[in-house]
Amino acid sequence: MSFSSLQVSSASHPLARYGWDAGWEAEFAPYAAQGLLPGRVVRVDRGLCDVVTPGGTVRADTEFVVPRDPMKVVCTGDWVAVDPEGGEPRYVRTLLPRRTAFVRSTSSKRSEGQILAANVDHAVIAVPLAAELDLGRIERFLALGWESGALPLIVLTKADLVSDPVVLGHLVEDVGSAAPGVQVLAVSSETGEGIEVLSAVLSGGTSVLLGVSGAGKSTLANALFGDEAMEVQAIRDIDGKGRHTTTTRNLLALPGGGVLIDTPGLRGVGLWDAEAGVGQVFSEIEGFAEECRFHDCAHESEPGCAVLAAVEYGSLPVRRLESYRKLLRENQRIVAKTDARLRSEIRRDWKRKGAEGRAAMEAKRGRVR
Repeated sequence: MSFSSLQVSSASHPLARYGWDAGWEAEFAPYAAQGLLPGRVVRVDRGLCDVVTPGGTVRADTEFVVPRDPMKVVCTGDWVAVDPEGGEPRYVRTLLPRRTAFVRSTSSKRSEGQILAANVDHAVIAVPLAAELDLGRIERFLALGWESGALPLIVLTKADLVSDPVVLGHLVEDVGSAAPGVQVLAVSSETGEGIEVLSAVLSGGTSVLLGVSGAGKSTLANALFGDEAMEVQAIRDIDGKGRHTTTTRNLLALPGGGVLIDTPGLRGVGLWDAEAGVGQVFSEIEGFAEECRFHDCAHESEPGCAVLAAVEYGSLPVRRLESYRKLLRENQRIVAKTDARLRSEIRRDWKRKGAEGRAAMEAKRGRVR
């Protein structure tokens, strides 16, 4: 079958509204020949998952795709091959190769990654305007978003709580300054402000909705779906905090096109091998760094450092540089736990800096021989 024929068949496929396309059809062809059915995972729960197939949603066991690598477990958003009707229980037989994956580090001391969503086109970061903006947290989410391969999008929720449009405009600008190249939308699930624009943006693929507890994700999802698709719990007025309304990651088709993966509120968002993502978030710093005198400049005290010069001249906020350093250090520690060579390099660097520090102290005390 030609690729053009695949395009026609995939467009009319029962799973087209869930993101099925010619590429997935080509990937699935060998499994179709085995009599298996294609499907997309819409929910995972303790070794079982709900999979939407051409014939409807089925419950399937993941026993045959339990890997040693936690990065290869079945996840919401995965495309899979499942048993045809007739067997009980039905099994997921294989995962199709992922195009993108949103991954964070777990709290485990073993430094494992956790996949929150797979095959995502848009990483929607919900930031509530009911609380003071935390630009550092936004930058952290953005780093993981860029690293996933998806296109990040920041949604400032609860915009109705900011009555002055001038103030709202300043808040959008502040967030935009921490998110170069990223669209920032202010929305209100209460008034409907910005919902139509957001729906249009999300209609072209798969989106994952991310944010801390109380960010208004479930209320926003309800507004996008036009009904009470998600159970919403009241936010405590005293501190703006909410309980975890969503307890599992669920994939649902949006009325205006596209699909949305809603996720539980995240208490922690640890980086996971996200150096490229960090670089994308701080693209202006990486641009300045290209003008540094030394190609391995650490942007700390080296002569001819264009990054430090940008800070001195006011072209780069100190907060941005400090956040950049913090995220790079954190990412380096995570990678070092699973990379012996990098661990060795870091230890050598620590020893060198320690020796330099001791020498400086001795010089200061006048005890250098």
